[in-house]
Amino acid sequence: MLRQARLWRLWRRPLVARVPAANLGGREVASGVFPLGNTSPGALNIFDRNLKRKQKNWAAQQPEPMKFDYLREEVGNRIADRIYDISRDFTLALDVGCGRGYIAQHLNKETVGKFFQTDIAENALKNSLETEIPTVSVLADEEFLPFRENTFDLVVSSLSLHWVNDLPRALEQIHYVLKPNGVFVGAMFGGDTLYELRCSLQLAETEREGGFSPHISPFTAVNDLGHLLGRAGFNTLTVDTDEIQVNYPGMFELMEDLQGMGESNCSWNRKALLHRETMLAAAAVYGEMYRNEDGSVPATYQIYYMIGWKYHDSQARPAERGSATVSFGELGKLNNLMSQTEKSQ
Repeated sequence: MLRQARLWRLWRRPLVARVPAANLGGREVASGVFPLGNTSPGALNIFDRNLKRKQKNWAAQQPEPMKFDYLREEVGNRIADRIYDISRDFTLALDVGCGRGYIAQHLNKETVGKFFQTDIAENALKNSLETEIPTVSVLADEEFLPFRENTFDLVVSSLSLHWVNDLPRALEQIHYVLKPNGVFVGAMFGGDTLYELRCSLQLAETEREGGFSPHISPFTAVNDLGHLLGRAGFNTLTVDTDEIQVNYPGMFELMEDLQGMGESNCSWNRKALLHRETMLAAAAVYGEMYRNEDGSVPATYQIYYMIGWKYHDSQARPAERGSATVSFGELGKLNNLMSQTEKSQ
């Protein structure tokens, strides 16, 4: 069960370059970071990737980073459950945007032989969580994966892809590095995430300053996710949604936790600051509109879970059009035929 927040806080691929691993707990490390701030040609440049790297590095350097890991640990556990539901072992796996390794800690070496963990934040890799699976840490941008085609049996990603500027290309690269019959299991924030905070800030800023600017980053709609996966080449798709609600003492404690998670807004069009009166008004609106009976306020995290497979000849395929031997019109007669058969017996 997800633990509640405490009441007083709550395609050009770069070459892989070997770098020293002295400061990463003896783990093998590679670096394949594309120059930050660059985007693929034609992609929308929505997020400041260099700022996001700084935010994640800052969060990973905090004295007690595990204090803010509750959401990522819960989602990582749910992704691991979905992996265990797949009745096969994976020799080589990749975690895209791993953070401190929230998925690997919930898996065992009988299921995954070796894990490559990639992230843009070197401090997150240095402070990654312990796991029994042999791990290779790779400093790499999620938008530019430095791996060869048909490398991994399994690719996972948890709460990271919502910060990439070119999600279609990121999914294409994940498909590219998967082996045939390999599977991608991922999770990302959905469009209704933090709607309470978004509404409160917009109402307060409109009332106090005569207009509002975006303070919550844009998220992908669930309607688009299946299309993007199919466009990237995945088949046998599964997309489902879930909501996790966490209670906080107030809006400021929620914002403190978001900063501790490295989830502060990094959109290029973000507003530099909010006036003190606007923030206090937003906190008051938040409490007035959403307060629980015990005085806490809820924050909703909508999570999209996705599973997609890379094509292989051994996979089940739909029958050819026109190959059916029974029409749908005949299906309605089955009950009558079964009843007659039972009477005759």
